[in-house]
Amino acid sequence: MRKIFTAFLVGAFTFTFVACNKGNASSKVKKENIESAKKRDTEISKGAALIEFDKTEHDFGTVKEGEIVKAEFVVKNTGKTDLVITNVQPSCGCTVPVWSKDPIKPGGTSKVVAEFNTSGKPNRQTKTITLLTNTVKGTEVLTIKGNVTPKSKS
Repeated sequence: MRKIFTAFLVGAFTFTFVACNKGNASSKVKKENIESAKKRDTEISKGAALIEFDKTEHDFGTVKEGEIVKAEFVVKNTGKTDLVITNVQPSCGCTVPVWSKDPIKPGGTSKVVAEFNTSGKPNRQTKTITLLTNTVKGTEVLTIKGNVTPKSKS
């Protein structure tokens, strides 16, 4: 048993020594990766994108069940680098968000529109829309709310 263990240790040390001694590591780095990293570092040094909204909550008031209501949020990039909204996730399938997939330049604006289908959603409703962004926080949450008058049951 001792001979097997010793042979294993010798083999492991030999493998480690040989594997770590295979040429210069800098010769394995691709030049295009270096250029890509320089561009990325330049963008990072400008600071993270900053996001600002005209409002973060929209109250659509009282509507009849079955109506589709829209909420529009204006998004502004107040940072020094492009703002990218990678995804917008509603809290339920009754809310459909629409947003621009293009980066928002510093100082630029865009819109996030949320359509809420009130069918089957009577009474007080509150829904959220979560934006995944390249800001420091990474996520931003918008809210739509209102009261849905139920359909009369005849």
